[in-house]
Amino acid sequence: MKKWFAVIGDPIAQSMSPGMHDIWFKENGLDATYVPIHAKRGQLEEIITSLRTLGCSGWNVTVPHKSDILTILSHVDEAAKHMEAVNTVTVGQDGELSGFNTDGIGFVAALEEQYGTHRKADEILIIGSGGAAKGIAFALYNSGYGPITFTNRTLANAQLVSDRLPGSSVLSIDEAQMNLSRFGIVVQTTSVGMAFADSGMPLNPSNVIPGTAVIDIIYNPIETQFLTVAKERGALISNGIGMFVHQGARSFEQWTGIYPDTAGMIDRLTQQLEDQYANK
Repeated sequence: MKKWFAVIGDPIAQSMSPGMHDIWFKENGLDATYVPIHAKRGQLEEIITSLRTLGCSGWNVTVPHKSDILTILSHVDEAAKHMEAVNTVTVGQDGELSGFNTDGIGFVAALEEQYGTHRKADEILIIGSGGAAKGIAFALYNSGYGPITFTNRTLANAQLVSDRLPGSSVLSIDEAQMNLSRFGIVVQTTSVGMAFADSGMPLNPSNVIPGTAVIDIIYNPIETQFLTVAKERGALISNGIGMFVHQGARSFEQWTGIYPDTAGMIDRLTQQLEDQYANK
């Protein structure tokens, strides 16, 4: 019997997940498909009931439901508890729903794929204080990276995140900008610079030193202004495609027991986005 999986969220039409997972199913000889489901805020319980009734084998969760779904699940992993957000749900043989968050470990996998594992002692600056910042910081800490510093436009929010991560600290945006040369890894987790969202940069990365690993988890546009300025200063830049692919691969593994081809998918999605911008 053909299995099916889903991603639920609002908006959902722009999601690249269905195409990615369908390719992986085909590459691994699995009789399965993956569909996007538009679920507005307030419809979550109704949608989950429908997914279970229709025999969905598992699903991804995106905005605005990542936190709201916590109350519906029977089991939640440590990362999801720490982030207070779930992006992957599995359905057990007994029908119980378990929630996971693969965003943080997906980020670390992408980081190490591009930069290797020798940068664990580098000081890290994380820009932002939302769910992505929490998950990335938690995964980096558990993987032996750090020390970690947070910065955010609202310093109190950065402090709240730091209070939950042993050994971390905070800087104001102005302080972080002036002290960028301290950091070997800089991670931009806000929506600033995203296509159709906030334009500009969360801070000016002109003070980074050559060789700094500068990552912006945005992948649309494929190179934000933040990355462009950092590259001009000699930084080694990367966007959010690697994180997106690796978090999806972790979900795929939760459902199938198979870790799919991530390198090929990163190349495929990079080319797809480059073609989209070339045709505009």
